[in-house]
Amino acid sequence: MVTVVVGTQWGDEGKGKVIDYLAEKVDIIARYQGGANAGHTVVVNNYKYIFHLIPSGILYPEKICVIGNGVVIDPVSLFEEIEYLKKNGIDVEKKLFIAENAHITLPYHKLLDQVEDKFRGKGKLGTTGRGIGTTYTDKFARIGIRVIDFIDDDVFMEKLKIALEVKNYLFREYYKEEILKPEKIFNEYKFYREEIKKFVINASLFLNEEIERGKKILAEGAQGTFLDIDFGTYPYVTASNPIAGGVCTGLGISPKKVERVIGVAKAYTTRVGMGPFPTEIKDGLGEKLREIGNEFGATTGRPRRCGWFDAVIVKFACIVNGIDEIVLTKLDVLTGFEKIKIGVGYKYGGKIINNYTFNSRVFSNCEVIYEEVNGWKESIGNVRKYKELPKNAKRYIEKIEEKIGTKITKISVGSSREQTIEK
Repeated sequence: MVTVVVGTQWGDEGKGKVIDYLAEKVDIIARYQGGANAGHTVVVNNYKYIFHLIPSGILYPEKICVIGNGVVIDPVSLFEEIEYLKKNGIDVEKKLFIAENAHITLPYHKLLDQVEDKFRGKGKLGTTGRGIGTTYTDKFARIGIRVIDFIDDDVFMEKLKIALEVKNYLFREYYKEEILKPEKIFNEYKFYREEIKKFVINASLFLNEEIERGKKILAEGAQGTFLDIDFGTYPYVTASNPIAGGVCTGLGISPKKVERVIGVAKAYTTRVGMGPFPTEIKDGLGEKLREIGNEFGATTGRPRRCGWFDAVIVKFACIVNGIDEIVLTKLDVLTGFEKIKIGVGYKYGGKIINNYTFNSRVFSNCEVIYEEVNGWKESIGNVRKYKELPKNAKRYIEKIEEKIGTKITKISVGSSREQTIEK
């Protein structure tokens, strides 16, 4: 059956490590949404791997990895990643498959992404500029180009001309940018069209057949619940559904096949880019968290905003995703803090709010209600058994469980596979 791994905050929760850790006990790892704007970091034998499109499970030689139809694929980024893996002794052929109905990100998507955000003024979103949102826009506007179209020269050129009719009008008349020629893009992407063919399959059919054969599948999302296009802090969100429900549309499998949903939560909270963040720490403690936790985006290198654990949003994430258990990551980063806070509610307009709200005015201006616990000074990077954690670290974990109403089953105390505690 299918196990889903989903982020419970604003992404960057450490899903890459969790997926790598869980991949050992499954047969197939499948990515169901997002694009090359996401970054998953995995450390194996003290070597750091950063993935953007290829599922983290590719590091296991006997595992199959699938990029599903819900993912938007930048061929340039994909083959840079494939070459990067080859240089590190990891061959992806016959191990990696790509859904033929996934959509392709092309140069005009990236350009439009960057230009549009520049013209938003006060409504600027601070996107990565990787063309993710604009690729999804084309998908839903029905002028997108799928992988199966991309590898057919005639179909690709026909669809490219249609898309550029619209884009070039915007570039020329509105944004005052140079127009793009379809022939130039067609020729520039010839290498990618040929190379990608060996990976292309009907991924939905493949996954369902493998499920029927009793194979275990790990479904991997990018970003996190509060970057979800429907349930996140709109409009400061991604253009797809990172929540567990995105698995069904992003891989073409029935919800009946999903057996378990695992949430990943960082022991504190971070956010990259713009958007409301109630528990953000805006003084030296926030800087300290960033420095100790090395909180910089794996894709963009942008510094992450840091704050205390927000139990209100994680509790909502557990509800909307149907989370069965939580993996708590980066607990080691909190070592040395005298006091540690947990956000347990909000105050706004004289009223107490105990649940996540979609009202952006309230969420952007609320005061956080905190509960405080004592910290610990003992190093925990080498701890492998729950009972050996410092007393105050265990109290912190138990307090989070109480506030989010979901059990924590694993605790990460470092970046390597081995630095994981089973609770």
